[in-house]
Amino acid sequence: MPTNRREETAEPADPVSWLLASGEPAIRRLVRQDLLDMPDGESTEHVLAGPLVRGLFAGQRTDGGFGNHPYAKWTGSFWRVIALVELGVQAGEPRAVAAARHAVGWVTSPDRHAGAGLVSGRERRHAAHEGLMVGVCARLGLAAEPTSALMARQLVEWQWPDGGWNCDPRPAARHSSFHESIWPARGLWEYARATGDGEARRAALRTADLVLSRRVFRSRRAGDVVHPSWASLHYPPYWHYDVLAALLVLGRMGVLRDPRCTDALELLERRRLRDGRWRPGGYWWKPPGGDGTGIEAVDWGRAGPNEMITLNALRVLRGAGRFDPRKPELTCPAPGASASRSARPRNRTRGLR
Repeated sequence: MPTNRREETAEPADPVSWLLASGEPAIRRLVRQDLLDMPDGESTEHVLAGPLVRGLFAGQRTDGGFGNHPYAKWTGSFWRVIALVELGVQAGEPRAVAAARHAVGWVTSPDRHAGAGLVSGRERRHAAHEGLMVGVCARLGLAAEPTSALMARQLVEWQWPDGGWNCDPRPAARHSSFHESIWPARGLWEYARATGDGEARRAALRTADLVLSRRVFRSRRAGDVVHPSWASLHYPPYWHYDVLAALLVLGRMGVLRDPRCTDALELLERRRLRDGRWRPGGYWWKPPGGDGTGIEAVDWGRAGPNEMITLNALRVLRGAGRFDPRKPELTCPAPGASASRSARPRNRTRGLR
């Protein structure tokens, strides 16, 4: 079974060394690339042979799909290609490109938005779909394809006045959904980087300002945590919003030094274990071979410290100037620090206030 599960051991010298000892070549390459500014040291063939990457490609059909609906949770081509891109599968990789085109074919199909449209002056769309896929296409070298331009243009046209998006058809829904907004921001930013599209870049920055205006995870009116899940860490996040997913997007946009990120960065630091690693606060998936819905194609690790969460947390903290990979011992929690200290969220499920 493809997995990145690793047994919890005695405290490592530092989290970077722990990640460099990963059994997944893709993770080792991302650590060298994003934390150490070093040559990756892993050949493309080696990365493609890693257990997670190999598992995500397993069962692929000639049409690029996997014998099910592209959006099937979580084994359809839509979700698999997102995971592959996040593992750093390189632009032009033929199987990844085929999976992306399979998923984009569904996302851009004319009948997907049947029943959706303009309500009280705002477009009600599942914009996360276009957002995630336009980002994938940009990373895989497909930004110049007409479907990528179509998705980017639609996202810009559908953006709400506050800078986000929402699929809620009720006229009373007047604020954007952060679940529906962070992924279009990520996708438009990647598309703008690949193409130089100014409208896409401005739209992404408007969303960043929306997220920052709420200090990433707090309500505007009372300052409470909007929802408990926002203050927990998950991998993969899929379409869900949480503080780490948001900070990673903001980091790619280069705005982590904005003082409005401080609250969220401090929360992320409080989630760190004594040994400098991070564990999940919850899961949106079930292991391969399980029953019911939400079964994954691979095992991302459900016990002990998590590699992808730790990698993403270190990427964020480095981007914010709070982690120096050359001196990891200075940016790990002091001995005896509590790993369970956290914000006290209140259960607010309906939008932001």
